[in-house]
Order: sequence, then structure tokens, then C-alpha cells
Amino acid sequence: MKKTKNLTRNKIVAAAWRLFNERGYEDTTIDEIVEESGTSKGSFYHYFEGKDALLGSLSIVFDEKYEELKEQLTPEMSAVDKLTFLNRELFRMIDNSVPLELLTRLLSSQLITRSEKHLLDRNRTYFRIISGIFSEGQESGEIRTDLTVNELVRAYAMMERGLMYDWCLTGGDYSLSRNAGEIMPLFLNGFRTEQK
Repeated sequence: MKKTKNLTRNKIVAAAWRLFNERGYEDTTIDEIVEESGTSKGSFYHYFEGKDALLGSLSIVFDEKYEELKEQLTPEMSAVDKLTFLNRELFRMIDNSVPLELLTRLLSSQLITRSEKHLLDRNRTYFRIISGIFSEGQESGEIRTDLTVNELVRAYAMMERGLMYDWCLTGGDYSLSRNAGEIMPLFLNGFRTEQK
């Protein structure tokens, strides 16, 4: 039963983001989302209070991308290589298929909401995958151990959000993935153990 509920919710989310990408957020109606998803209005309102509530579902889209990318990680990759790869590919997806307006709305909604802060939800797939990579990196001796895994994950997540926030502030006038490709390795190198 829970699988069916998640499937319905995910169909609504996927349809909404397709339409937002094609038509823009303002020009997409709830009726169009319901029709595109093949669900009902009752189902829509069961999961979402309204169209604005879908903004938080972008974190679901990100998590699905991370699940997909996780399959491409290999044991031969270092922890820093894995994190750099995940960041680059997620940001490439944002560059190519997440409208700037929607990412801006998501980030601003997280600043003013008094309820759930979707991007900070530690139960997300994102945090599970990143934590696992840092943990493995510490166990292999690649990642420094004077910081806890939680501290490392927190710093990494802050850096990613900062890069997205800056991209939104500048109106997306540069490639998010290319910019992160230059900055993120410098940042992540600070997590490596010192090689003698």
C-alpha cells in the first residue's frame, strides 16, 4: 500500500516538474498537473496543499538523480572523486532541466518557511549517500577524522547550497556545473588527510 502511495505522489511530482520546465511555474495549473500525472484532484490535495507545496518536491527530484548517479560510482573512485562526480552531474541536471525561477523559489521558500525545510531533511537519500561516502573515506584513510561524518556532510551540503544560491542571485548567467567543477574540488581537497 505504501508503495502505491509513493508511486502516486511521485507521478504527481514528475508531471509537475515536466510542466514547470515546459510552461513555467506561473503558467502551469493544478488541473494540468492532475491530467499529466493521470491521477485525481483528490490525490493531488492528499499529498499537496497547493501548487506552492510542490516547490519542496524538487528535493525529491534531486534525490532520484542521486539514486541514479550512485549506480555509476565505482570502488576505484576516491571519496573526493565520488563527491565531485555527484555534484557535477546534479548541477549539470540543474543547468539543463531545472528552470532558474523554480530553484530560486525553492531556495527562497526554505528561507521563510516555518514548517518543513525539505533541503535540510536528514532522512533524504542525498544525506544517506553523502554520509556513506564520507564514512568510507574516513575508514580508508583518505578523509580526515578530526571532523565527524556529520560535520563533513554539513559542510559539503552548505557548499552545494551556497553554489546554487549564488547561481540564482546572478540570474544563472554562468554554467552552474562548470563553476562548481572549478570550485568544488578545491573545497573537497580540504577534507583529504595530509599526504606525507
